[in-house]
Amino acid sequence: MATTTTEVGRDLRSAILSSDPQLSKFNPLPRILAHDDFNTGLHGWVELGGNYDGRGDFHSLDRHFRDFRPPQLSTCDFFDVGTHGAMSGTYALKLATRPYPGHTATAIRRLTMSGRGLLQIEAYIAYKAEATVGDEADNAFGDMEWDGNRHPSEAQFGAFTVATDLCGDGGLRYHTVARYQNADEDGNMLRRWRYPIVPEPTPREHFEGKVDYPYATDFTAPNPDDWRDFGDEQELCMNEVPTKVNWHYLRWVIDTEKRQNVELQLNDRIMDWSSVPVPPYEERYGSLENLLNFYFSVRTLSGQRNFLYLDSVVISADW
Repeated sequence: MATTTTEVGRDLRSAILSSDPQLSKFNPLPRILAHDDFNTGLHGWVELGGNYDGRGDFHSLDRHFRDFRPPQLSTCDFFDVGTHGAMSGTYALKLATRPYPGHTATAIRRLTMSGRGLLQIEAYIAYKAEATVGDEADNAFGDMEWDGNRHPSEAQFGAFTVATDLCGDGGLRYHTVARYQNADEDGNMLRRWRYPIVPEPTPREHFEGKVDYPYATDFTAPNPDDWRDFGDEQELCMNEVPTKVNWHYLRWVIDTEKRQNVELQLNDRIMDWSSVPVPPYEERYGSLENLLNFYFSVRTLSGQRNFLYLDSVVISADW
């Protein structure tokens, strides 16, 4: 049987990706929109800032947007092992919360859509609560007590989230959101994937007086009743102490033509997310046509500083 042009092209693409040590650890869709290796800079990942007017005092900023922390390049330094470095190379992108219950750090990547269809983000990530050295009172928190294997810092890590902010088709705006909820504020281990059933509150809604939330509110969906669990528990590799870094593979696929979730993968678990709802905003939004934003966030519930590290990110599409 003769080999078709399509098969030759597919084989050639596979060979090129396999020979590239930076891309071979990913499985991108046909069109690579961004390959962000943080050894070479921030690549446009910035702090998620709220909208504000021109008065200069930022009084118009939503309170729960204030004091978000910007992402930073990090060599993953720890007090005991020194410089760890990233999975590949020296630098990772680090998100770090303040030591305040509910505080969030974010990193957002702003693009626009040149088509509609399958859209995928892949990343290698690591999560940690801040390492501290203290007395015996620090050797237990929530569900975790130091026993030579488990460490209380595992229960001090709250959650990390990967999400989008998308708009098109005449101002129709919506978010897709996947959150890994590791533990609650009391240190009870949950290890569950979650999604919200309402759109994220926006600065326009705040300006119109429809929402007004206090500092350190969960900006994605402030009401805890608006979150739903997905699937079974998934235990990740915290690896016993807060200064051992193990990288996890994350892959998430959505469909911007159908405006729905498709698939979520973390390490070896692949989950069908096509049934997870994607609620749109009731009102249309201007100046956002073809908006294509991705963000990662990390949120502490214990008040211990929480960190999320990104080794590298690939965003790809099938359009």
